[in-house]
Amino acid sequence: MAGIELVGVGKVYADGTRAVTDLSLEIMDGEILVLVGPSGCGKTTALRMVAGLEKITEGEVRIGGRVVNGMPARDRDVAMVFQSYALYPHLTVFDNIAFGLSLRKTPKAQIERKVNEVADVLELVPHLHRKPRHLSGGQRQRVAMGRAIVREPRAFLMDEPLSNLDAKLRVQMRAQIARIQRDLGVTTVYVTHDQTEAMTLGDRVAVMRAGVLQQVASPQELYDKPENILVAGFIGAPGMNMIAAELTIEPAGASITFGPHRLIVPPAVMHARPALRSYDGRKVVVGIRPENMEDAEVVGAFDGATLHSVADIVEAMGADVMVHFPIDAEQVTTEDQAKLDSESGAVRTRRGATVLVGRFSPRTRVYEGQSISVRVDVDSLHFFDPETGLAIGDW
Repeated sequence: MAGIELVGVGKVYADGTRAVTDLSLEIMDGEILVLVGPSGCGKTTALRMVAGLEKITEGEVRIGGRVVNGMPARDRDVAMVFQSYALYPHLTVFDNIAFGLSLRKTPKAQIERKVNEVADVLELVPHLHRKPRHLSGGQRQRVAMGRAIVREPRAFLMDEPLSNLDAKLRVQMRAQIARIQRDLGVTTVYVTHDQTEAMTLGDRVAVMRAGVLQQVASPQELYDKPENILVAGFIGAPGMNMIAAELTIEPAGASITFGPHRLIVPPAVMHARPALRSYDGRKVVVGIRPENMEDAEVVGAFDGATLHSVADIVEAMGADVMVHFPIDAEQVTTEDQAKLDSESGAVRTRRGATVLVGRFSPRTRVYEGQSISVRVDVDSLHFFDPETGLAIGDW
């Protein structure tokens, strides 16, 4: 096994398009690091530079401490798994998995032993003599993984391997990839645009946008302490609600106001974010995650942490209820969030108001058109500088 290090890596294409800028990352031996971000953010280009499928314009890529910039892809001893499976249709599952070993002139007895061992791990033994066209999407993806695993490479590079699968299969394969990677302990770089995959698979997650690394941290740290608005808006489903507000600090305590609404900011929050004090009387961007809002009727609280509105859309999801409601406040959105909203059909404004989304308990009895009181967990508020987009806090 081997660690992977990218030092100031950049990629500029012949037409002048810059895909990656000054990317520095260290992937530890045995770690799974997920590169995540919206389409066109440079994550696949970065992966292909590690694999040797794209020439590096700037910086260095090191595998096992050795610089591999000029090394051909075949000599880097890494295995890549593509979203397209890239299986040979005329070969059986056995022969597809064994293909790399056959090219190396590995003895037949050793090939048979290794293929059967891998097929057993991937639950492919009953399908070894079938052709790819007779397999399901999940089975084909497992064959592609088997072909990578059997080589015993120094690292796995996975480029959106689950994007062609339906939702149920993605969940199943996600768990299988996590288990296999844990059992084998192979250094893995995994590229996806799906932040749920990123959060559930990665030991660490690196968020990219427009070719620039925004933040790299454990999944929980990304969720709890996003370093800027871009990361905050990308991590979480539905995305974080963001509104422009004014911070006021008085002897009695701090508060934020937006439109006719006012929320108390607890002393503990101010203590944890001392930099907030310099924003007294100034605009800030306030982030509220949907799961940090609840039907006040359910929790039985109507104090200074409550918003009043009318339910616009109510989506019963079983385990929770998504409630969309408008408030009179200035909405803040990132370009990426606007694109995601456009693709998903999400509505963030309505009749001049900003629409917030709350993830309510299934115990709520809220219906569309009903006046509602929404309890906000003010201990979990996020704050950002409206000009720089950077988090206001102690991290």
